[in-house]
Amino acid sequence: MRDLPDHDRLYTALLARDPAFEGVALVGVASTGIFCRLTCPARKPLARNCRWFASAAEAQRAGFRPCLRCKPQGAQADAHPVIGQLMSALAQRPGHRWSEACLTEMGLDPSTVRRLFRQHFGESFLQMARAERLRQGIGRLHQGGRMIDAQLDSGFDSASGFRRAFAQLFGHAPHRMTADADLRADWLDTPLGGMIAIADTQALHLLEFVDRKALPAGLRRLSAMAGGRIGLGRTEITAQTEAALGDFFAGRSGLLQVPVKLAGTPFQQRVWQELQRIPAGQTRSYAQLAQAIGQPSAVRAVAGANGANRLALVVPCHRVIGADGTLTGYAGGLWRKEKLIALEAGYRNLAGISQDTAR
Repeated sequence: MRDLPDHDRLYTALLARDPAFEGVALVGVASTGIFCRLTCPARKPLARNCRWFASAAEAQRAGFRPCLRCKPQGAQADAHPVIGQLMSALAQRPGHRWSEACLTEMGLDPSTVRRLFRQHFGESFLQMARAERLRQGIGRLHQGGRMIDAQLDSGFDSASGFRRAFAQLFGHAPHRMTADADLRADWLDTPLGGMIAIADTQALHLLEFVDRKALPAGLRRLSAMAGGRIGLGRTEITAQTEAALGDFFAGRSGLLQVPVKLAGTPFQQRVWQELQRIPAGQTRSYAQLAQAIGQPSAVRAVAGANGANRLALVVPCHRVIGADGTLTGYAGGLWRKEKLIALEAGYRNLAGISQDTAR
């Protein structure tokens, strides 16, 4: 189970409103009975009045009420009204061709929107909207639709525009997704955004968020390993992965038990296997992970293996944090890491309840 950083470090982070501590700790103020994010803009309490909690549930069980200003019960992005407004609009109109003019018509400043989304998600709102339109086009092709139908469904005004977006994501054009492929690629929707799943009839080979910058390169490597035989579609393993993700995000199971193909060096495979042994609701530092595989001096190599993981969530590299308890780099975006750790705190609490019941 993750231990919180010490009082002095947390209080220093509170005074500095350090965003690195989002998802790491919350502060309860004894003099007011309210708990907040460490980034809350409210007046800072005295150090002696601070109590520290790993989750909103823990703070509430201790008798503290959530701050109405920083809304500590959700992830950081959830607290911003502009982000909430646009995410709701995108969900209602996923096929709409969003532009800066649309944002202006909604009374929003495009540069502010761009800054907010890049700060919280690592990409702009318009990039998110483009990915959603591409998802619809991929779905149409997956169902056997013609290229022109997929192009129109996804809101692209030219075939070349659709092909460019597709090639950027998959590493090759749609017509190369062969019908007699050995591996099948499909888009899976999750509460944290779209994911690409690639599987054969035996195992899951890749599961990545579609906005990860290294995804096209990873897809090209996988395509080369499969001799280019990757097609659109799904297998029973894809359906199993989708069901496991549904249970995970619904809070029903922290175990994503899916057969996987760990394609990497022996060292990388040992790191990935050790990652799979970390229970939901717990975290490890890179140093602890290196110690666990019997190579305590290989901290940097362990970090490199984490970054090379192509099976997000199933091989849970998001459960690795800094030695000081802060969130560190995550290829899927720190905002996702924050939300995943907050989600998995519920599994940690359930495990504690089960243990108490057993005693």
